[in-house]
This record gives sequence, C-alpha cells and structure tokens, in this order.
Amino acid sequence: MASPGKKAFPLRLDPALYKALERAAAADFRSVNAQVEVLLREALARRGIKVEASEPARRGRPPAQEENN
Repeated sequence: MASPGKKAFPLRLDPALYKALERAAAADFRSVNAQVEVLLREALARRGIKVEASEPARRGRPPAQEENN
C-alpha cells in the first residue's frame, strides 16, 4: 500500500531493468521504489524541471552536493 500523500500506480518494467534497479537501490541503501523516485527526480532536474519533495517524502540519504571547481 502506498504511503499517505503518495500517488500509487502500476508500472511494468523489463525484468533486466528491474534487476539493475534492485542493484542500484541496494548500493545506495534504498528500496527499489525510493531509487526509482530519486532517478526520476534526477532526470527531471537535468531537463530543468525542479520538483520539491513534500516533508514526509524527505527520507533517506540527502542528495549529493555538486562540487564547485
């Protein structure tokens, strides 16, 4: 069941893609669901679309800070 304040929807993925998501999530100590959310936010940010997380959704590791060179 979805957490309060979260939108649930079915998502069909290629099994190989899901396995890759599982590995990436495990490496980052996240659930697959949290990993998908992080990756979607990163992809949107690269396109210039900022999405602010609501307070209950701000769990887990903070986003990596970009290094200024």
